[in-house]
Amino acid sequence: MKAKEWSVELYITEDGTDTVARAVLFSGGEKKTTGRGRARRNPADREVPEIGDELAVSRALADLADRLHHVAGEDIAQLAGPA
Repeated sequence: MKAKEWSVELYITEDGTDTVARAVLFSGGEKKTTGRGRARRNPADREVPEIGDELAVSRALADLADRLHHVAGEDIAQLAGPA
């Protein structure tokens, strides 16, 4: 059995009350899939950057999962077509 290794890199940027995250899946070669997430702090709330990071990253990972699921569905549809 051959083991495969995929990796996810997370990139987080903050600008005032906005936190944006990108989750990039590297699955071999030049193939990659990217998910994005965003969190916005209400200006009236206390500033706790970790919460914005957590929310933005969790949303980016959820988006990445949805995109990967979509790619897999397209691959299955191509295989299910006429032989």
